[in-house]
Amino acid sequence: MNEQGMIDLRSDTVTEPCTAMRAAMSAARLGDDVYGEDPTVNALEAMLAARAGMECGLFMPSGTQSNLVALLTHCGRGDEYIVGQQAHTYKYEGGGAAALGGIQPQPLEFTPSGGLDFEQVEAAIKPADHHFAKTRLLCLENTMQGRVLPPPYLRDAVAFARRHGLKLHLDGARLFNAAVATGQEINALVSGFDSVSICLSKGLGAPVGSVLLGSASFIEEARRWRKVCGGGMRQAGVLAAAGIYALENNVQRLVRDHDNAARLAAGLSAQGFMVEPVHTNMVFVHCGAVDPSALRDYLLQQHIRISVSPRLRLVTHLNIDEADISRIIEAFARFSC
Repeated sequence: MNEQGMIDLRSDTVTEPCTAMRAAMSAARLGDDVYGEDPTVNALEAMLAARAGMECGLFMPSGTQSNLVALLTHCGRGDEYIVGQQAHTYKYEGGGAAALGGIQPQPLEFTPSGGLDFEQVEAAIKPADHHFAKTRLLCLENTMQGRVLPPPYLRDAVAFARRHGLKLHLDGARLFNAAVATGQEINALVSGFDSVSICLSKGLGAPVGSVLLGSASFIEEARRWRKVCGGGMRQAGVLAAAGIYALENNVQRLVRDHDNAARLAAGLSAQGFMVEPVHTNMVFVHCGAVDPSALRDYLLQQHIRISVSPRLRLVTHLNIDEADISRIIEAFARFSC
């Protein structure tokens, strides 16, 4: 619950920095990051690259920009990337790859587990013919709507990409949720990927920022594209310090978010709501005959905020505790009565 007493279930992006995180931001050593001289930004990039087992990192304002820069670095105008129909890089980032990079998306339906079927991907790869775009890149997402891509699937994806001469990018906005859920370090989940984008402002609770990871040569080219996209920041250490604090303090506590999501799902299921299996910090509820707009309006009166959809997405995060979960379940029960 936030300071105003509102429980916000719309996303794990709604969190605010705690007092200790604000103190770390205030005390950050600063420099001009466009010149590569901000020591706190450099420390964040090195810290996350080391944890992921990659050579270098590049700090950016948002996950959308981080994914866009990855696509611009991997692909040229008229190239193609294969991606999921519901993937963030395809559906929720304003068509940036096409609008700004002339990069053609080839969307495919996700499997129930949140991955792409490799037979379908193989069929979508364009022949070496001047009639077609050149298929350059395969994009995956972990977690995908809360679902964790199994480590064996990730290894198969790497082998598949290598076999077909494709680069492999991971939108790992919630990669630490996947790591906590599987009990693995993130380096095990990104091994063999050419690039990875990790968000610091979702479950980890930083106010802003994502880091793009890859080889030294990839990040050097990505740095140019970050500048082209307007992502070059100056004394950005005040923001990077929040990311460092999040990595040091807010990773293992994601278990509580997952547990709270499971409690919420169980409570709503007991009331007869159709709830999808919960894997991490997202609970998907099918409203059925319930009017989702009426539900939203009622819950708002109870100081609970949700997004409207026939398939409700309820997201737990560090500002929601067990008492809040009980309050949410009780509010749903009163509405259904």
